Amino acid sequence: MVRKAMAAAALMAGLANMPTQAQTQRFEDINGLEALVIARIGAAVGQPGGPVAPIDRRLKLAACPGTPVIEGPVMGAAVVRCEAIGWRIRVPLRAAIMPAAAARSAMLVRKGDPVEMVAQGSSFSVSTQMMADEDGGRGDMIRVRADRKSAPVVARVVDVGVVSAPGFN
Repeated sequence: MVRKAMAAAALMAGLANMPTQAQTQRFEDINGLEALVIARIGAAVGQPGGPVAPIDRRLKLAACPGTPVIEGPVMGAAVVRCEAIGWRIRVPLRAAIMPAAAARSAMLVRKGDPVEMVAQGSSFSVSTQMMADEDGGRGDMIRVRADRKSAPVVARVVDVGVVSAPGFN
């Protein structure tokens, strides 16, 4: 009887130490995902431009076999996805607030300014003089036109007095 009790105790101890399926299943490290987002965006949680709040630690994503891809900001959020498995989450970002003086100084082109519109590829470069119809900072898409009577075209602001044709560097 003692022998059966010892065997039963050993069996119970072995069962208690066996990992369950839920314990062996690996989940993605949410702290690591958050660190990737912060590194990609360049702003910490709660800072202007950074995540609005920490990623919810209750989230259980299957472990990504590779490094998750961080894209964005796209429509006010960073997109984190694992291409191999197929999951994707959006991390809302806090809007970056620019003081009024900084916003004014960020304008590289003013309405009515003459601008050089450049289109260049790997083996060519073409430019023409245009006039800005709108104010714009680096990267903004603004309307420009050849003269007051011509139809406007859209161009990206590159530098002071320089815009780039869509689809070109």
